[in-house]
Amino acid sequence: MTTIGVVDAKDLLLSEVLALYGAVGWLAYTKDPDNLRRALEGSSTLVAAHDGQTLVGLARVVSDGASICYLQDILVMPSHHRRGIGRALAERALEQYPHVRQKVLITDDEPQQKAFYEALGYTQTEEFEGGSIRAFVRFD
Repeated sequence: MTTIGVVDAKDLLLSEVLALYGAVGWLAYTKDPDNLRRALEGSSTLVAAHDGQTLVGLARVVSDGASICYLQDILVMPSHHRRGIGRALAERALEQYPHVRQKVLITDDEPQQKAFYEALGYTQTEEFEGGSIRAFVRFD
């Protein structure tokens, strides 16, 4: 049975978090475990999915709590895909931000991810019908 709940970074074993990020191929995170630990600690909200005692999913939010909420990561072990865990993680992670107008995320250009985020109510900026908007990003 999968349980999903808000957690504190200190409640997560870094080795399990690294295994999860590695399993989904997010190797930029696994190259610098200390940086990943700091990122988790600096997150506004962390939500974890456990199958028994095993970490199988994680979502994190960075937010000012008033005007913007950035859904930074949603990842689920490949062995646990297509079970509703990703949706449950996202919903639980964003639960405390209903009053925040801007909910943003950046993701890879993969068809499965596009479909997943659209199912959560997100729209690609070039498809947004609420007015003209632009998104900019810089990676150093």
